[in-house]
Amino acid sequence: MNELILNITNLFQSLGLQGLAINAGIESCLPGFPLPPDFLLIAMDLASPHKALLYASVCTIGSVTGGILGYFIGKYGGRPLFNYLFRKNIDKLDAVEKLYEQYGSLAVFFSAFSPIPYNIFTIASGILKMNPLKFIGVSILGRGGRFFLVSAVLMLFGETIKQYLNYVIIGVTILLIIFFVVVYKKRHSIVKVEEKENADN
Repeated sequence: MNELILNITNLFQSLGLQGLAINAGIESCLPGFPLPPDFLLIAMDLASPHKALLYASVCTIGSVTGGILGYFIGKYGGRPLFNYLFRKNIDKLDAVEKLYEQYGSLAVFFSAFSPIPYNIFTIASGILKMNPLKFIGVSILGRGGRFFLVSAVLMLFGETIKQYLNYVIIGVTILLIIFFVVVYKKRHSIVKVEEKENADN
């Protein structure tokens, strides 16, 4: 498997920016694809740090474009196609649906930003008929946030922090989750107070 990943990485890297975009696009809509774009993005960032933000932009555009393709795969392929693609974990759609019910578009954002497989959510978003503009918006924020964070960290710290990048992403994800949970609870408590006041009146 390591040799396969290396060969795929070398192929995409030989194509330059186009290879990075294609890699990011395929990974966003093809379940089981063995090469996340992060590997190629990191390699290209380290090779040319002055172009790191350009690479992050290309990676984001490619990934979101692939995500949109995944959305339409889900929209027109439906649950039968999802069950076929994820037949080893057939209950994943139910889990995603519960996350949608609880967190809405934030579920897509966190899948796009964190190590959670984004392609599951792109296809599921189409099946669950999420608003396409909202899907694109949170995908841009999530994917862009992730790839620009990786590129910015590598620009600042270079090779020395490469092995800790996953921890950086996970740490930022946890902070974001805490922030949104606090905001959600605060908003929920305000709504409850307003509903109580309206009932009393």
